[in-house]
Amino acid sequence: MSRRSREAATPPGAARPTVTVCRGCCCGTPKVPRLDHAAQLTDLRASLANVASVRRTDCLDACEHANVVVIQPSAEGRRAGGRPVWLGLVNDPDAAADITAWVKDGGPGLADPPEILDLYTFAPSRRVRREFED
Repeated sequence: MSRRSREAATPPGAARPTVTVCRGCCCGTPKVPRLDHAAQLTDLRASLANVASVRRTDCLDACEHANVVVIQPSAEGRRAGGRPVWLGLVNDPDAAADITAWVKDGGPGLADPPEILDLYTFAPSRRVRREFED
């Protein structure tokens, strides 16, 4: 296999943390007033452009925690014991800034999150969590 083929076969984001932002049925809608959902996603993408993959998804099936953001570790972070971290009620710019700072420091497995993010952390159902554990 050529070097180019190996690079193409590598899953995107594997070398970097992945930030998944829910924008489905409840997240990213007027259910969470006074938040510019589009701006939040744009800001995360801009501030983490060279650090992490930031992706939008339709629904993470954790609507009671809207807005939901999942931080998946990089390959190095996973080897160090990092696992996906689910954050809910990410409804203000300060929370997004804390997420950005943590991911820039390395994210799950490589850096401790700011203590304030403990207030946002939740455990999704096993069925939902399984999709991010693989």
